[in-house]
Amino acid sequence: MNQEQLKALTAGGESLTVEFKQSRTKLNKDVFESVCAFLNRSGGHLFLGVEDQGNLVGIDPGTVDKVKKDFVTSMNNPQKISPTFHLSVETIEMDGKTILYVFVPESSQVHRCNGRIFDRNEDGDLDITDNTNLVSVLYLRKQSGYTENRIFPFAKLSELKPELLIKVRKMAANERTDHPWKAMDDLELLKSAGLYLKDRQSGKEGVTLGGILIFGNDELILAALPHHRTDAILRRVNLDRYDDRDDIRVNLLESYERLMQFVSKHLNDTFYLEGDRRISLRDKIFREVVSNLLIHREFANPFPAKLIIETDRVVTENSNRPHGNGIIDPENFSPFPKNPAIARLFKEIGWVDELGSGVKNIVKYNRIYSGADPVFMEDDIFRTTTIDHACQ
Repeated sequence: MNQEQLKALTAGGESLTVEFKQSRTKLNKDVFESVCAFLNRSGGHLFLGVEDQGNLVGIDPGTVDKVKKDFVTSMNNPQKISPTFHLSVETIEMDGKTILYVFVPESSQVHRCNGRIFDRNEDGDLDITDNTNLVSVLYLRKQSGYTENRIFPFAKLSELKPELLIKVRKMAANERTDHPWKAMDDLELLKSAGLYLKDRQSGKEGVTLGGILIFGNDELILAALPHHRTDAILRRVNLDRYDDRDDIRVNLLESYERLMQFVSKHLNDTFYLEGDRRISLRDKIFREVVSNLLIHREFANPFPAKLIIETDRVVTENSNRPHGNGIIDPENFSPFPKNPAIARLFKEIGWVDELGSGVKNIVKYNRIYSGADPVFMEDDIFRTTTIDHACQ
């Protein structure tokens, strides 16, 4: 989000999706109640260093690093926020003041702060823990709104691939040496990642559809979601059918690797110096394209996700729950998490960045790669079209 947009948010005052905390030298005691409420409601924008009335007071320069560290540490402490949720803190300068900005996406789970459940109402945070009706509505909204949260009590931990659980632990530790997943057993990891839930109304608990799609063996995935499929197609000579194809019906981790192998097989690469580091533009672009294809889809829809390589472009298609229609402006759009738990796991292992940054990275590197802008089309089917000069 650019400076103009951030200034417009602060000028508009506190609201359902905007919260100010002074936090000049340390975090306000109620800051995590607001974070919890945003996670439980529809997400929001948290500004530290701003008074309730919108006056910019700034964070004391000597305490900026400590305030940021305290925030991140608390977000990873299950006694503070449960289940934990990783958020990034951005340092921005506004009118000569140092402000800390946190974008909080809507979560697919119900979160607690210090053991209490908070929801957002207008510009305030409401403790609804003891209101059974409101808590039930909240759980119902999360369960029905996110397909990834569907619980499968019949799914056994033995039907998950142990090598993938080991792999995720190692990858998360590579991203952060003190990652808590390193010391967790399989069930603890699944619960921490929001991939093993308990339905408060029915009492049933188990691995979620998200957990099955990430870690499940082929038989379990077929039983839980028979139409699960990602189609990788090369169509350059035989335009009516295909020149090469990979029909992918495995878990999302192995799907990612097979899609990246398909891209590597059929697209030339261009190396580029970013600073003093040589990077692969192809990998930079399609790391984001492939991740978005896999994690931001509506799994209840039987429409197969597709990656199609043509003579001068690459098109991806996946089923979608649209929040709008038409071409997306990458410089002015609000990202909505389709499957937050799945997206969070991909982020923890380093396969995606923050929500919304993927689109910007695709634009940035595709411009360097081909000199053209990609096109993002929002509808019941979400389409991404990247121009590929290396195919020509």
